[in-house]
Amino acid sequence: MKRYLLFAAILLSCLCASAQGVEVSWSKEKIDGHRTGVRTSNAGNVEEAMGYVKGKTYHAPNGLKFRRGTVRDVARIMLDAQPAMADVKQVIGYSTREMVRTYPECEIYDWYVDELMRAAADSTGKKIDIGFTNRGGVRVDLPQGEIFLDDIMSMFPFKNHICYVALKGRDVRALLDQMASTTFQIIGGMKVVAKDGKIVSATVDGEPLDDDKVYGVATLDFLLDGGDGYHVARNALEVITCKGWLYETMVPYVKSLTAAGKPIEYENQHWITILKEGKGQ
Repeated sequence: MKRYLLFAAILLSCLCASAQGVEVSWSKEKIDGHRTGVRTSNAGNVEEAMGYVKGKTYHAPNGLKFRRGTVRDVARIMLDAQPAMADVKQVIGYSTREMVRTYPECEIYDWYVDELMRAAADSTGKKIDIGFTNRGGVRVDLPQGEIFLDDIMSMFPFKNHICYVALKGRDVRALLDQMASTTFQIIGGMKVVAKDGKIVSATVDGEPLDDDKVYGVATLDFLLDGGDGYHVARNALEVITCKGWLYETMVPYVKSLTAAGKPIEYENQHWITILKEGKGQ
């Protein structure tokens, strides 16, 4: 995935226009480095990837020199910002391919909820049957190639805690009904089929969801009492909130993969199936 370096250009344009008392408008364009050879840098290769400014001249990675104009001015802003960004531009992992957020389910959601469930089990010692979290909590896609600390922090920027919630099957079903009638969120550990805004079937470990059985659910404290309209803790038999923020779990997880010589990669688990209206299963 190409990262976008639009903020500096927009900021510079706004400042110049403001000084002249004119209105500003812009359109979004992908910056691919075709003019300068610039590519995404990490903390250790800024000059090689982004070039450098010497005196009043910007020396681009492809050898071109810009002594004036927007290219030079934006380059100076971006390069001046790099020392402050060095800590979050540490390479902590590697992704074999881009993972893009798609509805209702995708690789990145399943990768995340699987780790959410594992972390909740490790932290509480409880058996986790189901994972449930909100799609809005994953803010950016995962790029292919080097993964920075900033990629994971940007992906999970909110200060949410992982939680264990013990729920009866009927309360899990109520959450599924809410999703089916509105928008599906991220689900793990259970197969759900929906059609025409209603749940057709739900199974956990190959068994139909039992209204009277107690299930261990991994979720976030944000969703316990009203976050995104969900009340996961309603009727809960037990709630345990784990220490630390979500990204403080995800960052060590990515680092552990790297330490083991493993890249970040995952497959869509097909937890959610939405049938077309009027079509049978």
